[in-house]
Amino acid sequence: MPIVNRFADLADEIAAWRRDLHEHPEIGYDTVRTAAVVAERLAEFGCDEVVTGIGRTGVVGVIKGAGAGPTVGLRADMDALPILEKTGKTWTSKVDGKMHACGHDGHTAMLLGAAKYLAETRKFAGTVVLIFQPAEEGGGGAKAMIDDGLLTRFGIDRVFGMHNWPGQPVGKFMIRTGPQMASADRFTITVEGLGGHAARPHLSCDPIVAGSAIVTAAQAIVGRNVDPNEAAVVSVTTFHAGTADNIIPQSATLTGTVRTLRAEVRDLVEERLGQVVEQVGAAYGVKATLAYRRDYPVLSNHEVDAQFAGDVAAMIVGEQNVDRNATPTMGGEDFAFMLEERPGAFIFAGVGEDVANLHNESYDFNDELIPVGCSYWTQLVETALARAT
Repeated sequence: MPIVNRFADLADEIAAWRRDLHEHPEIGYDTVRTAAVVAERLAEFGCDEVVTGIGRTGVVGVIKGAGAGPTVGLRADMDALPILEKTGKTWTSKVDGKMHACGHDGHTAMLLGAAKYLAETRKFAGTVVLIFQPAEEGGGGAKAMIDDGLLTRFGIDRVFGMHNWPGQPVGKFMIRTGPQMASADRFTITVEGLGGHAARPHLSCDPIVAGSAIVTAAQAIVGRNVDPNEAAVVSVTTFHAGTADNIIPQSATLTGTVRTLRAEVRDLVEERLGQVVEQVGAAYGVKATLAYRRDYPVLSNHEVDAQFAGDVAAMIVGEQNVDRNATPTMGGEDFAFMLEERPGAFIFAGVGEDVANLHNESYDFNDELIPVGCSYWTQLVETALARAT
């Protein structure tokens, strides 16, 4: 029976796992229940080894094939987001202010489905390491697992990831060689002025006016300093100042994010943003300082592995449904840390053209993707770790 039909038979069971996870979302490293559910299922499936507590709350399952061979890692993320769900589904979140708005419940369920099949069939030579990671949404859970010895302890040679993608039909895969997702950095700008009465602005140094000028000037970094052939984003996303309408505040705090697709552009934007903050602040008579934190690096697919992942997807859905030159996205993904340490690739899988955007209160993972995603994982393993004939 073809693998896709095998998962068609299991699709309802896997969807039930997914919906249970959806009802009980957990954020960041607090994926305690989720990790326990994952570990319990992996043990039930007969994994050769189940290890918890990697990267605080990460879970690893090991399945050995029928014979010696290399080791391939497959990663799914488990964490949810601090959003109040408004899907109206019967399996809606039972935790106010938390929901699976990025489909990590689906990612976890699909990898569990693949684990069940692989542990049962073992039609490969080598080892599969199933990686269930916490804190992808800004917490750097991938790096935490690496720092805990994930890649070396389990001897992982190649590593692969997958993410659902709204706006594309189920059965459409998207991948590219090289940079596919942006670096994701954070910054805080502190503007220290001189507070006073709003009716006597000449006796104050207004941090709101100065901060506004910094926001405007920062937009020119992309438009006038970055090569137009490169990609970069500078977004100021919060601006906090003031307590009343008749008071010029003493200070203001701004935060935001920078996204780039190349290390050189990342360096340039960080340098120019520091100059803009300091010099525009000085022009307005305030002291403005920048605190810049580099978070996730650029997610860059390795050439051989991106080609391989695309080939595997084509085995499942046909070459006509695989976009091998997908447009990069400026979203960030901490799987990038794993690709800095090991060869591998990250692929997008369409989850439906009518599915709400990621990180939206109306988003819900489309369970129609389950048999396709599970089939991709199992086909990848059986191809990468093909037994000699």
